[in-house]
Parts: sequence; C-alpha cells; structure tokens
Amino acid sequence: MIAPAVGGLLALLIERLLEPATGWPWRRPPAALALHFGVWCLFSAALLAVVQRPFFTSAVWLAGFLFVVLVSNAKYMALREPFIFQDFEYFADALRHPRLYLPFLGLGRAVLAVAVLIAAVWAGLAAERSLLEERSGNDFRTLLALQALFAGGLLWLGARRRLLISFDPVTDMQRLGLLAAMWRYGEEEMADNAIASRFRVPAENEAAPTGSGHLVVVQSESFFDARRLAASIRPDVLREFDDLLADAQVGGRLAVAAWGANTVRTEFAFLSGLANDSLGIHRFNPYRRLAKQGIVSLARVLRCHGYHTVCVHPYARSFYGRDKVFPELGFDEFIDLRQFAETDRHGPYIGDLAVAERVCSLLRNPAARPLFVFVITMENHGPLHLEKVDTGEAERFYHLPPPPGCEDLTIYLRHLANANRMAGLLRETLATLPGAGCLCWYGDHVPIMPAVYQRLGEPDGRTDYLIWRKTGDPPARTRQDLAVEDLGARLLREIGLSAAVK
Repeated sequence: MIAPAVGGLLALLIERLLEPATGWPWRRPPAALALHFGVWCLFSAALLAVVQRPFFTSAVWLAGFLFVVLVSNAKYMALREPFIFQDFEYFADALRHPRLYLPFLGLGRAVLAVAVLIAAVWAGLAAERSLLEERSGNDFRTLLALQALFAGGLLWLGARRRLLISFDPVTDMQRLGLLAAMWRYGEEEMADNAIASRFRVPAENEAAPTGSGHLVVVQSESFFDARRLAASIRPDVLREFDDLLADAQVGGRLAVAAWGANTVRTEFAFLSGLANDSLGIHRFNPYRRLAKQGIVSLARVLRCHGYHTVCVHPYARSFYGRDKVFPELGFDEFIDLRQFAETDRHGPYIGDLAVAERVCSLLRNPAARPLFVFVITMENHGPLHLEKVDTGEAERFYHLPPPPGCEDLTIYLRHLANANRMAGLLRETLATLPGAGCLCWYGDHVPIMPAVYQRLGEPDGRTDYLIWRKTGDPPARTRQDLAVEDLGARLLREIGLSAAVK
C-alpha cells in the first residue's frame, strides 16, 4: 500500500504544473481528496494485477498523469479550458485525425511525455522484481483485494454526497483537483437529464404547411469579421459577405457556445435551439449522449414541413459521431468527405468553393421537395501555424504590413476570402433559381490564433451571422445581435414557420 500512497501524493505535486494552477490540496473538500486517492488506488490495483510491480505501477501512472497535465495545459492555452472527463474520447480521435490535435500539444511536450513513460517502463522492469517472486499467488491476490477494497472505501466516502460543481472546468478543477473534477464530470454524464425541446413538430392530426423554397444554412468554420482585429486589413476580403449582409433581412453579431474549437457545441445549440448552459454536463459534447435521446431539432421540424434534409460536411462522417447522431436529429442524407476529390482541397482540407459547388449542384437538381441543406465547412480549420504564407499575400490582404508574429492571421484571411466567395456563390445560385430561397450564414467560433491576439488584442468570442431571403422587395434590414440558440427560431420565423417555435 506504500507505493500507491506515494504515487497519489506525487500526483498532487504534478498537479501544481497545471495551468491555471489548482488550489493546495489541504484547502480542498475532504471528499475531493478521498476521490483523488480512491481513483489513484483503484487504477494502481488494476495495473498491478498485470505487471506485479507496485513502484513500477506508480511510475507508469505518474507518467500518464503527467501527459494528461501537459495535454490540459495545451488545451487551456488554445481554448481557455482545461482537460475534462469528456475529453478522453479525443485520444482516439487524435490517433485517427492527428493533424487536428497533436500540433497544439507541441513537439516538446509530446517528446517529454513519451520520454518519461519510456524511462518509467525501463526503470520499473529493470529495477523492481515481480511480487510473485517474493510471495505466493494467494498472498498477491489478497494484496490486490485489500488495495481494491481500500480504493472502494475511499470512493464511497468521496461520492456518497456528490460534490457541488459549477460546470465551469477552470473553477471545478481549481477547487477539487484534476482527478476529483473528472470523477464528478463522469458521474454527471451518467445521470438522467430531461431537457425540453425548443421546437415543436406538428401533431398527426395537424396539417403542416409545406416548405416554399430551398433553405441553405452554412456553419462556416472559424468565421468572424477579422477586420475588427486591425484597421490595416483590406475591407474587400469580405466584399461578397458585406453585399449579402446589406441585402439581408437580419444580421449582426452572434454569441456562440465555443472558443477556438468544440464546433459541436455551437452546432447543437443552433440545431436544437437550446442554450449551452442549460444542458448541464452535456454542454461539453452534446453528441456523446444527449443528441441521441430524441431532441426535436431544426432538421426534424423542417422535414415535417416537407423539406428533404441534407447535411454536407467535407470531413469524416464519423467525427463527433455525426453519422449516428444526425439521423436522430432528422437528417435524411449525409454528404461527407467521400463525395469529394483530392483536387477539391484548398490547403489541408476540402475548400469552401468546392463545397459551394456541391451545394449549388444539389439546388439546381429538380426535386419534388424543397431542400434544407446544412453545411459544415472545414477549409479554415486550424492549426493555422502549420501552413505557410504565400508570396504576395500580405499585400493582398493588408493596406500596411501586419506586425511580426501575425502569420496565422494572414493564413486565416486567405481562407476567409474563400468563405466570402462561397457566400456570394450561394447567394447568386439561390437568386437565379425559380421560387423562394433563403440563406443563413454564421460562424461556429473564432479561430485559434494566440500569438495574433497577444499583438492585436483578443476578440470577445462572438462571430457574425446573417439571414438573407430572396424577395421582390428591397429588404428592411434589421441589425440584431443574437445568441446562437436563438438563430434557428429566428430563421423559422423568417420562412413563415413561427408555429414550429415554442
């Protein structure tokens, strides 16, 4: 029992490396410390059963714990949020999609974590003998049982009255510590969570008006008006968007549910009409459990009103489990990366113009029902620092040269200009097709550009949106700042389906 106790204490010291720093252990609730040592002893018992070396077991878990701390610090630097229980599934995603994750960890941190793990394995196997060489199998099993029983007792003490959490990961980690906070977040996810839907579908005996024209919604990756960062950015980088906004029925700033990443938080808020802070633990990734429980979404409402519902996302359909979630949300069809060619890439991802052409081909194809096309773009997805500024781009995007260290902004503007062209192409196509048509455009979050924000100032996290509808009359444009969970309701009202909003 000495080894796991020492390991648990050393883990508390490693926690001091966290950013932001956790509180000193003796200031935590006793239940939080019980959970910390209970989790540590339980995991140690599990590994000890395999390797039979107690100090080697502690060394391996300490190396793994250090890796989680380094990952947490990298996440906090990029996204202003530490590592939480729900992030463990991203380790598998990092292996499947390494470009999306590993560059933010940094080569130095990755090498350090791997080196510590290799050293722990080598030292443990070389310096410590197996307990089975020193005692009988029955004694070894008794030791494991006692350690597991001790761990269970600590966990019972820590969990018998659930520790209060705020669902602010920084606050909860600082107050409870990393392991206790992750335990509580895991507990919360397993609890039942009844959430009322924001939208309504017509009853079986209720006549539902049918859709009157195509509806395109674009969730544009990392889209926001970057000209707010610096007056030196040329205004024509968003010329098409500006023209569209001038003719739109409504537009403004959009308060979104994410910063830098975690697109599904904004995505689900738009599709469900539910505020992120109303979801409890599911706010961190609503697609893990909540979205599979039959939420009445915007897509389901539109399908009930005669629309053929299509998602276009030029990436792996399994990412975030969308291939399983979207049918539950009411989508009839999912067009993913497999329907695009390598020549459609602009940078590391499928370009916005290729996506726009695909959407336009859907719109031009005669169909018995109007289309609802929900587009999730990828071109402007980071890490931006892995791309290089091309010759002439500084002159193309700025009146004056940008400050040193703003290369990420120049690369961002390159992709933003393509998003701008995509908006213009969709508007032109909808305008030339017969019948009604509507385009809703919004950004899911601001991009990850910490070096740029240090030099030019950090944005407030809001993105931009508009709703443009083809009409014969000049629009009486309304400037209205919204929260993303209210955007779907506003869109339904704009296309004459106010009854679908509770």
